Amino acid sequence: FSNDGKNITYSSNESNPLNMLVYVHNIDSNQTSCVTADKSGWYIPGYWSPDNKRINCYQLVTLTDYRVWLLDIDNNEMIKVTPYEEEKEDKIRYIVGPWSPDGKGFYVVTDLKREYTGLSFYDISNSKLEWISTPDHDIESVVLSNNGKVLAWTQNVDGYSNIYVKNLQNGEIQELSEISKRKGVIGDLKISPDGKRIGLLMSTPISPFNIYVLDIETERLERLTDALIGNIPEDKMVQPELIKYNSFDGLEIQALLYRPNNNHANNSDNNNSNNKKLGAVLSIHGGPTAQERPTYAYAGFYQYLANNSLAVLAPNFRGSTGYGKSFEKKIYHDWGGNELKDLEYATKWLLSQDWIDVNRLAVFGASFGGFATLSCITRLPHYDWKAAVDIVGPSNLVTFVKTVPEHWKRFMGELVGDAEKEEDFLKERSPITYVDNMKLLSLLIIQGANDPRVVKKESDQIVEGLRNKSIDIEYIVFEDEGHGFT
Repeated sequence: FSNDGKNITYSSNESNPLNMLVYVHNIDSNQTSCVTADKSGWYIPGYWSPDNKRINCYQLVTLTDYRVWLLDIDNNEMIKVTPYEEEKEDKIRYIVGPWSPDGKGFYVVTDLKREYTGLSFYDISNSKLEWISTPDHDIESVVLSNNGKVLAWTQNVDGYSNIYVKNLQNGEIQELSEISKRKGVIGDLKISPDGKRIGLLMSTPISPFNIYVLDIETERLERLTDALIGNIPEDKMVQPELIKYNSFDGLEIQALLYRPNNNHANNSDNNNSNNKKLGAVLSIHGGPTAQERPTYAYAGFYQYLANNSLAVLAPNFRGSTGYGKSFEKKIYHDWGGNELKDLEYATKWLLSQDWIDVNRLAVFGASFGGFATLSCITRLPHYDWKAAVDIVGPSNLVTFVKTVPEHWKRFMGELVGDAEKEEDFLKERSPITYVDNMKLLSLLIIQGANDPRVVKKESDQIVEGLRNKSIDIEYIVFEDEGHGFT
């Protein structure tokens, strides 16, 4: 919404599936106009200026190269913002933030000349970025109080969220340590109009997202909601342990380990000699440029597994975000490559633990995690997987890159590969190529019939390829679901 509440801005490919453009909808007249009508590309609007005449906006040129624009609403003009000439030589990400109350500039999160995203202020008059915070961790959400006196932002430290505030009158920056003690992930935050409190959404490994209010001066944290988890006592929940292991090339990989406590381990009905050892699930996040974070994951699914004597290991393999842009880029044009070796070494770590039952190993994932799950059971079959769950995962990279949404296709060559020029390479990396390698296991595949990202054909192919094999396969299609299911 604009500050006067009269207009809404949004990004959409409604006029051309290839382009995500910026639109402004006037509520009174019910008229919509496209501010970027003569452009092609992917544009994401940010914030309205205090006088409601301009919108800051960023454009995705490539996966790692963004541009910043000012959209003049009255004149329907686009003004390119170029903070540094160096951007011509280096790929830089910019995420626009709120404006200063005087309209002289706005805040920007960027990785300009950095491994991690830092927080800066862009002064329009002299086209200059001024750094505010440059930690060795990614800065994420940024908010400003209505009175312009307090700036707050979150910082991603090993997947957990910390909050920092800056008093813009005296320049003092402080960390609100009460949040870091809670060991959770912040999904969104807002500052109260008087600048004294922060409202936030936060999830922890043992609690879904709840609404909290944090007093900045006293750091008193009050929870306003109780998200439904069925009155399960907290002592039944498992807090994850952050573990680290080295992959095949010495690269350090972080992972969250959910290990059942003694109460869970003793609840098994199985009284054989393996009763004291636990089965394990390798959980692979989607993206792949995303991060496994310590939330109430999959609506409590990890907690359910732990309460049924199954450990969960969820690694942040190369390509994951939160560990610097060099780490993230390691998966570009390498799906099914070195990240699969990271997953193999995660499996080796699991099997090296004396409390793991090596005969009860499973793998699970959705979207890219579904692709990686299929890769594990077809290309790493010697680990004798007993069960696997693939949710909306690509099985054939050649057909996958051809059927993603139109506005994604400009990035597929950089992220995955070119289906026309690199067909053999993509086939070599596709699980469908290796279905004959699969050993006896139980496989569940779940797909939404309306999925625009990973179309139903991706699941159909792998199911058809396994029909005549000795695989216990169950295929569930939800006719009214898209990329995921409820």
